[in-house]
Amino acid sequence: MSLRILLADDHKIVVDGLATLLERIPGYQVVARAADGLSAESLARELAPDVAILDISMPGLNGIEATRLILEKNPSVRVIILSMHADGRFIAEALKVGALGYLLKESAFEELAAAIRTVMGGRAFLSSSIVDAVVKDYIRHLEHQGTSVFSRLSAREREVLQMLAEGLATKQIAARLSLSVKTVETYRKQIMEKLDIHSIAELTKYAIREGITTL
Repeated sequence: MSLRILLADDHKIVVDGLATLLERIPGYQVVARAADGLSAESLARELAPDVAILDISMPGLNGIEATRLILEKNPSVRVIILSMHADGRFIAEALKVGALGYLLKESAFEELAAAIRTVMGGRAFLSSSIVDAVVKDYIRHLEHQGTSVFSRLSAREREVLQMLAEGLATKQIAARLSLSVKTVETYRKQIMEKLDIHSIAELTKYAIREGITTL
């Protein structure tokens, strides 16, 4: 039986390159490719792949939130984050929502292949180059508990924050999340109150600084 893989990255050249390399491994099959987090979540729900390899910085829904949603629907999917971010915050949050692997994009392909084998065995895999960042972030976390966006906002509030920061109107956000306009407005008010930020421009700056979205 083939090992079924989903790839998600907003750079097509990355997805296509990975797909080519992975399908050279006997028994590996790339069953889906996505360019954003929402598509990745939808395809994972539809196809139930064995492994999902996700970037973090994707439009619409970042890889951390996509991981959370994918695993809520199908906990058996093994998620590997393949990212340019070596910051310990991203690594810790990815692992917290259920990712089993985290690699940097600068890693050799052989390390990704090793990560797939490891997570399919039910074990976690961290790229050797980020272990130091994980330790340092753990120390910072002990010193500054409660200051991260992931601890200050709920999962739904973070989704709304990302979409606000990416310029979506309230009606568009409501449609994407299957919520009423009034509910989205309530979330926006809650976000601003919790963060003590009172303009979309400042929310956008905050979202970028915290890694919820990128320019």
